[in-house]
Amino acid sequence: MARLSIDRSVVIYLIRKIVLLIVTYFIAVTIVFILPRLIPGNPLAMKMQQIIQQYIYNPALVPQVYKELLNIFQFDKPWYVQYVTFLSMAFRGDFGISTDMFPLKVTDIIAMALPWTLALVVPAILASWFVGNIIGAYAGYKRGSLSEKVIVGYSLIVSRIPYYWLAMLLLFAFAFQLRIFPVGGITSAGIRPSLSIQFIVDYLWHYTLPFLSIFIVESAGWMGSMRILVGSELGSDYILYADSLGTKDRVIFRYAYRNSLLPQVTGLALSLGFSITGVLVTETVFNYPGLGYFLSRAIGSLDYPVIQGIFLIVIATVFMANFIVDFIYALIDPRIRLGGRGV
Repeated sequence: MARLSIDRSVVIYLIRKIVLLIVTYFIAVTIVFILPRLIPGNPLAMKMQQIIQQYIYNPALVPQVYKELLNIFQFDKPWYVQYVTFLSMAFRGDFGISTDMFPLKVTDIIAMALPWTLALVVPAILASWFVGNIIGAYAGYKRGSLSEKVIVGYSLIVSRIPYYWLAMLLLFAFAFQLRIFPVGGITSAGIRPSLSIQFIVDYLWHYTLPFLSIFIVESAGWMGSMRILVGSELGSDYILYADSLGTKDRVIFRYAYRNSLLPQVTGLALSLGFSITGVLVTETVFNYPGLGYFLSRAIGSLDYPVIQGIFLIVIATVFMANFIVDFIYALIDPRIRLGGRGV
């Protein structure tokens, strides 16, 4: 019976969370619709310049093309009509057609850019989590030592640095001054994406600085949190008892490290979600063709559909990460799913 009640409490807790996420997502969708339209300018202005150049020998067709584009994008309709159309399309996973890269669909642009963003974010976050936890655990175990003080100072300073700011520093130092790495992009001129050794080596050469700009900041954050967790774990009763029995230091460290990993594992899912938002500007700095690069281009050209589509993908990723973390905590800690009423 106890097991059934706990399972039921988990279901109720998750239903509440899902309803809250749906309401919050609806509000986020509304904000995403409004914000691009607050930017002064005509979203079709730049596109019309290209069209005028294409029809320079037949200018009579320009007004007709403009009218057709207005009909496609519905910019001549009242805002509430555009809003309803946007909502109906967004909840079907259809973000429309790009005004800047017409007639390319926004979903095609996202499908083209998202793998590059994931290829940058996921390895950087996983590597930083692994390295940061090990160094942080060592600092927590060596409480009061010089190495702990150095790690603590490094973690406090570096973890507060924005990705894009560190990206600009790395770019200036290693690309412009030392000329060790390229200024940006994903490959050198003439090299196309493939499974060849030439492409892989060249891509990793371009990949290094964007990767480091995320890895350095994230690993510093994991160091600080893991140091606190291990330090707290070392003061627990079972560790003190094991130490009194003469248990070897490496065994005590291993148990303290393992038991401190649980909050870090749940935090990893949240970090993967939120890191995508932080990497958007970093991609622009390095001219890396991910979501951030296309978002920057869309903002510059007032490409409403692309702006809306990318923001909705980012918001959905953050919400999904939050839901996963809530779900894990609900399974682990009964106090959360019971609303703090006790077990």
